[in-house]
Amino acid sequence: MWRAGRVLTVAERSTVRFCSSNPLKPSNSSSSFPRPQAEKQRRKREREKAILSSQHNAQDQAKWTEKEAVAYTAHTPPGIKKDTSLPFPSSYSPDYVESSWYQWWEKEGYFSPEQHVREKLTHAVDRTFSLCIPPPNVTGTLHLGHALTVAVEDALVRWRRMQGCRVLWVPGCDHAGIATQSVVERRLLREQGKQRQDFTREEFLQEVWRWKNEKGEEIYHQLRRLGASLDWQRACFTMDPAFSRAVTEAFVRLCDSGLVYRSEALINWSCALQSAISDIEVDSKELSGQTMLSVPGYEHKVEFGTMVTFAYPVEDYNGEVAVSTTRPETMLGDVAVAVHPDDPRYQAALGLYGLKKIHILFHRYSFLHLCVFLGAVKVTPAHDHTDFLLSQRHSLPRITVIGEDGTMNSHLKRFDARQRVVDALTERKLFRGKKDHSMALPICSRSGDIIEPLLKKQWFVRCGKMAKKAIQVSLTSEQIFHLNTSKSEVCNVIDWCISRQLWWGHQIPAYQVELPDSPAKQEWVWGRSEEEARQRAAVKYGVKPEAISLTQDPDVLDTWFSSGLFPFAMLGWPQQTADLQHFYPNSILETGSDLIFFWVARMVMLGVELTDQLPFKQVLFHSLVRDKHGRKMSKSLGNVIDPLDVIHGISLERLQEKVKEGNLDPREQAVAMEAQKKDFPKGIPQCGTDALRFALCSHKMQGEDISLSISQVLSCRHFCNKMWQTLRFTLGALGDGTASLHPLSSMDRWICSRLYSTVVQCEQNFEAYELHTVTSALYSFWVHSLCDVYLVRNVHTLQQARQVACSVLYHCVSTSLTLLSPFMPFITEELWQRLQPFRPQTAPAAASLSLQPYPTSSQLVRPPTPTLRINISRGLSLHTRVE
Repeated sequence: MWRAGRVLTVAERSTVRFCSSNPLKPSNSSSSFPRPQAEKQRRKREREKAILSSQHNAQDQAKWTEKEAVAYTAHTPPGIKKDTSLPFPSSYSPDYVESSWYQWWEKEGYFSPEQHVREKLTHAVDRTFSLCIPPPNVTGTLHLGHALTVAVEDALVRWRRMQGCRVLWVPGCDHAGIATQSVVERRLLREQGKQRQDFTREEFLQEVWRWKNEKGEEIYHQLRRLGASLDWQRACFTMDPAFSRAVTEAFVRLCDSGLVYRSEALINWSCALQSAISDIEVDSKELSGQTMLSVPGYEHKVEFGTMVTFAYPVEDYNGEVAVSTTRPETMLGDVAVAVHPDDPRYQAALGLYGLKKIHILFHRYSFLHLCVFLGAVKVTPAHDHTDFLLSQRHSLPRITVIGEDGTMNSHLKRFDARQRVVDALTERKLFRGKKDHSMALPICSRSGDIIEPLLKKQWFVRCGKMAKKAIQVSLTSEQIFHLNTSKSEVCNVIDWCISRQLWWGHQIPAYQVELPDSPAKQEWVWGRSEEEARQRAAVKYGVKPEAISLTQDPDVLDTWFSSGLFPFAMLGWPQQTADLQHFYPNSILETGSDLIFFWVARMVMLGVELTDQLPFKQVLFHSLVRDKHGRKMSKSLGNVIDPLDVIHGISLERLQEKVKEGNLDPREQAVAMEAQKKDFPKGIPQCGTDALRFALCSHKMQGEDISLSISQVLSCRHFCNKMWQTLRFTLGALGDGTASLHPLSSMDRWICSRLYSTVVQCEQNFEAYELHTVTSALYSFWVHSLCDVYLVRNVHTLQQARQVACSVLYHCVSTSLTLLSPFMPFITEELWQRLQPFRPQTAPAAASLSLQPYPTSSQLVRPPTPTLRINISRGLSLHTRVE
């Protein structure tokens, strides 16, 4: 069984050797094709050598020497079929193989569902297969995590298309409100020395659109280079006019049904961005104790990971109540102290007041564990999520002491005020000590700022009600839908804040009403346009429309709101388009397991609420891609890899230049560049698209995260070279053509039985989405069965152009290329096209391998199950039976 990341096998070395300058005329057959006994001994030596090498090489990199690049130099205008009648290069080169094919596929419309009818496929079936690509953020370039998504989805798409299904795979990009605005703001500050506030809203949005138009096409270029067979005529951007109308329609409908409301609540606030942010944009940094961290806007590092204890003297109570906190600056907003009712220390203090009219109250449930551990807990409803819930139960006031820009009411920065508060407590002799404290610190992933819970009026979605409806639909529907979570977890999800204080995004279609002769602004109305909102306000307040003044909410909607509409908005919803009727619900959603609640659950809730259907029939999650050390991909760590750098190769110098061109601060740049020097001392060698895709699909999708190293991709490039050399040998053996099959030898019947078994494995595991098992079976057949046994044992027969053996060889190679096509589209198309002149006249073929029927066991005649005897040593034999 093949496993990614191993050292180059003996079989690969032997193939490179016997397929050298002239595969049909080896200088010495006995040396080029070692006898089984010698081969076994050599393999044993090589295995031992590989084990020792891996023990002494911590990086476990596959041996690699720079290969001579071979370019495709024939004049082929974009969209014209590649000329495969040219001489076959002697070695595999990604540059040569991957040239011209994609442009031809795209121009011929092979990625469109309409080709199902246009090409008059003989194997066409009345089935559809549709899905959307998880829209990447239009903030730069894709990384290897995106490449895994593309590799998996494209394998499924190509497989279904080859089965004769009408396939629709829609590309798209997300406008990524916070991420994009942050990038553009940093760019303007670096290049022009200006901040967003130095522009009008319209001027700033022009800058964002200019940046999007420059950078947005880079993602689509990457997708094309990855071989993604997307229907580009249906490409969808979340800020396109049609998609924007869908977002407005969804907001209005949800408001009309009472599922969207405006309220004051505690939200995650980034003082650096001065905006609310979603949970997915909050990173949790674990601290074991006192830690000094850099915070945006502060010249010196700030201390975290300590617990400060201070006392509240209690009126009419001979004593005090001591409380502890990691955020002493928030004590200025304390309104109560919670103690456990059974704690004898505070029985006499219950209901009394401490310093600053701090109410001493008891709470049995939510604070049970805290009160038992700490004795007493300070309550700051305006700056703590748990305290906010407590204030609702006990009708406590909520005092905000930190502003949107991170300053206290006295314009003192919040973390500068922290020490001022401790000094004041010490001066009043109320300070009781400080100690190390392990904690999880919430950090804004976009700005690096410390998240501040703030009390603000925002727009919210009632998620609990929508989740219950989604579960009811899924239970009564024939669609297969499952999330790895319990029903209670889904139904009890908290309401979702969808307001963002940004300029880039879908401006909320809600308007505050101002009536004549009324200085105060009234409640909010909403509409698909300002005119519709005006008509609604006129009806609501009983005045003439022209007498009403409207002010639109300057905030924009959370990006996850618009991306949650993607499965049906990309098909033209709310219009009842032909695409929506034919391809909705989507057949499957494939995405990363980290997006269950942030994207998948929201798509389900919005889909059920707005279309009365689940947005997809199945959900397939893949694991996260990490670097070879198991670390999460991060620009600041220098381990984020552009897939194109693996495909084309890149020097260390260029890798470091790309870090400098990014938006990292100097300290992060230094760390990233040092990591690159350690991990890629000679840069990244050229691996090619097919090798990268095959390596990614060779990992088990469900389970542990994927730790991908470049050595694993290099091993797959060696496999590409083995395929290349095998076909060179095959073309030479076929000679002037092949004939129909005659009675087969035991060797012929054995290889046919192995091929049949491989087809069965591909069938079963594709249906189960076990792509790693499919790739393993295909690799094993090509390397171990076809090359190591059949070609080695049959070389003289094939050299003599025996018709039966050559027909079997053609059958095995052609079928294997078709089986591999969903994973390795470029090299399989190249080799399959070169094999077509030798196709039997009775075997019709499509114009492209991408439209060829995918092999099935029912179409193959199951051969007998022979016992194959291979002499491996004196007096010993190996019996292999295909069950």
